[in-house]
Amino acid sequence: MRLGGLLRNHKRHGSTRLRYNWGMDDCIFCSIANGDQDKLVWHSDKVAAFNDIHPKARVHILVVPKKHVVSLDDLDDPELAGELLLAAREVAHQGGVKGGWRIQVNTGRPAGQVVDHLHIHVLGNPGGDPAAWGIAG
Repeated sequence: MRLGGLLRNHKRHGSTRLRYNWGMDDCIFCSIANGDQDKLVWHSDKVAAFNDIHPKARVHILVVPKKHVVSLDDLDDPELAGELLLAAREVAHQGGVKGGWRIQVNTGRPAGQVVDHLHIHVLGNPGGDPAAWGIAG
């Protein structure tokens, strides 16, 4: 499924912001996580990971549950929560940023969540340069 076909203009609904989906029937992350495995950098039975299309670091991978969960507020499965975190660690290590990476989870529009599907951003800069994070040495 093409990304362009899933973008919807929010203007019809009182906002000019773009959203990537309106519900689980047309969820871009459900489509990617359960679709072509060539797009995935890592996957298991319950979790998938793929590169972010708008990277904020040299390594920027999204880790998502394969089942539709809107946000961290909606996650009620402790086993899946653990699998998501372990998957984040695995893709960070595979991405070459072991010992120098971070995760970010945006929950809800006010926090910057654009896609209504829980996703963990795994961010890292190979080589571990603190300046890449804006951290003074």
